[in-house]
This record gives sequence, C-alpha cells and structure tokens, in this order.
Amino acid sequence: METKTNSTPEAAASSSSLQVALAWVYVGVPLLWGVSQTFIKALALFK
Repeated sequence: METKTNSTPEAAASSSSLQVALAWVYVGVPLLWGVSQTFIKALALFK
C-alpha cells in the first residue's frame, strides 16, 4: 500500500535547506569558539 504525502518538492527542499542551515550553526558555533580560544591562547605565547 502506497502512502502519498501532501508536501511538494519545494517544501521538502525548503525543509532540507533549513535542516542544513541548523546543522551548520550547530557545528559552526562551537568550532568558531574553539578556534578563537586557540588563537587567544596562541597570542599569549608571543607576548
């Protein structure tokens, strides 16, 4: 038995784009924080 969805390909692409954007934020924020902390600590070595 087949089930039909009411979503259009555009809606699926929009949802997928949103999920990709949220995934990048989820990964990117801690990554940027870690890089900035590393940079700050590295600068202390050269003072």
